[in-house]
Amino acid sequence: MKDLNHALFLWLNAPEHPTTLLLAIATFFAEYAIWALPVIIGFGWLRGSEHTRKVLLEATASGLAGLLINQIIGLVWQHPRPFMIGLGHTLIPHAADSSFPSDHLTLLWAVAFSFLMHRSPRMAGLALALLGLPVAWARIYLGVHFPLDMVGAALVAGLSAWLAFREMRVYLPATYSLALSVHRVLFGKLIQIGWVRK
Repeated sequence: MKDLNHALFLWLNAPEHPTTLLLAIATFFAEYAIWALPVIIGFGWLRGSEHTRKVLLEATASGLAGLLINQIIGLVWQHPRPFMIGLGHTLIPHAADSSFPSDHLTLLWAVAFSFLMHRSPRMAGLALALLGLPVAWARIYLGVHFPLDMVGAALVAGLSAWLAFREMRVYLPATYSLALSVHRVLFGKLIQIGWVRK
């Protein structure tokens, strides 16, 4: 499995001198595409119904659960990144921490899979799930992850989305009440003039 992982990495990893355009595209997906999450969640919260807001909180819980699971995996099993073992070309800076699973892809797909479990945000979930594909490619291309890191991210994301959905009765009522109270304090004036939902 290790040999296959390394072979796939070297096949997908950038050459020593990639074209400027391809490098820019890969850098965008690897480092900036993740910002689609706070934009979607923030806009959805400000303009969404109670049901939409609860789904957004569930998706946020899914993402946080995925990152927590990744931290536990990293503590139990330290897996070096490609540049830590001198493999391939690394074209963006990254901390020399455990590579498995990918936090970027776990977060993105944990939210996406959570959306896919509900009817109303299913298109947003599909869009985020598809966005994860170039993100996964870019982080391998730029030399900070192995292909199996992305497989691990998919598994953790699926698990965290399932847990967040299954256990929503435990955390969602109190979390929603607290979030709504904070929302009304922060956006009271915007709510009064109708720019933001109550």
